[in-house]
Amino acid sequence: MTATRTPRKLFSPVQIGPITLQHRVVMAPLTRSRSVQPGDIPGDLMVEYYGQRASEGGLIISEATTISISGRGWFGAPGLYSDAQVEGWKRVTSAVHAKGGRIFSQLWHVGRSSHISLTDGAMPVAPSMVPDYWLDSAPTVSAPGGWVKHSPHRELAISEIPGVVEQYRQAAERAKAAGFDGVELHAANGYLPDQFLQDGSNRRTDAYGGTIENRSRFLLEVIAAMASVWGSNRVAVRIGPGGTWNSMSDTNPTALFDYVAEQLNRLGLAYLHIIEPRIKGSDLVVEGQAAIATTRLRKIFKGKIIAAGGFEPESAEAIVENGDADLVAFGRHYLSNPDLPLRIRYGLPLNPYDRATFYTFGSRGYTDYPFYAEQAAFCILTTGDQDVVSNFAQGS
Repeated sequence: MTATRTPRKLFSPVQIGPITLQHRVVMAPLTRSRSVQPGDIPGDLMVEYYGQRASEGGLIISEATTISISGRGWFGAPGLYSDAQVEGWKRVTSAVHAKGGRIFSQLWHVGRSSHISLTDGAMPVAPSMVPDYWLDSAPTVSAPGGWVKHSPHRELAISEIPGVVEQYRQAAERAKAAGFDGVELHAANGYLPDQFLQDGSNRRTDAYGGTIENRSRFLLEVIAAMASVWGSNRVAVRIGPGGTWNSMSDTNPTALFDYVAEQLNRLGLAYLHIIEPRIKGSDLVVEGQAAIATTRLRKIFKGKIIAAGGFEPESAEAIVENGDADLVAFGRHYLSNPDLPLRIRYGLPLNPYDRATFYTFGSRGYTDYPFYAEQAAFCILTTGDQDVVSNFAQGS
């Protein structure tokens, strides 16, 4: 086959805060469980993985990165709460920058979605104690011994909340020291900020519970803490309106996330990152559903929007072309195609992903997916067919 370049909106420049990107294909945050243990430290495999996926003028959002031991909830996930972790991330950001890419750190506290084997024996914390959650029999936590049920959790005392906010600020400082270009708050998928937002998990009656305004307070305080380090134009937020992962629910999600978007609209953020509710965890659960959350919040949020969740190249181009989103984040396709922007730009076939290796611990299914240039060269060697795209430099 001969690939031809087709002009696309996806491959026009875009500004996020003070950063100019050369294209709008974003690598979504992808938990992959490959940090070095013990210590949650980015190692050689992660350096190779992120370096492979960096593209000239493109944006990578790091996998969710824990801000403290008490915030851990996934064995093998990296952290930003120690000097050794900062040094590990320096190697990752250097590899991305060497390819001309940009990378934001996604800061993560899992709240109640954890197990005591990950928190050094401490009971996981949450806005409220909800017995139905920890009585759920589904094993959804990746722990040192394998997949387990989450441990019983406890409600954060109001006096403890400023300390958690400070953990986010300190992690933002470490992200800056590690060479990231900005930070993204993970406020989706049923983790701590999302637990504060939604009334299915937040049953408090103090200043952090009850009304939508009160339930949004923690989110806004954390953003302010992160912005105190970076400036608001290098801070971003990821939300999941209508998402149900980790047993999340709200009695009026439309009103809640409309309010959140209105508040974020005033802050001058780098971008708002929206997960479509057709995705639950890493699974597409509603086939054919349109990008309903992004379309709705575009009417409210006036800054840059990254849409995520179940996009294919054609639907990504369409949502950017119609203006509902400014950029599109790809997860599973970026996982299996280290040169994804090139493949989309030239209409090249995509590698299939191997779900069985999403959360394993070695190079298989992580750094061994081929670049198109490698596949094209192999085709020439084995068939003698020169009518292939073979002049793309690896990682270009």
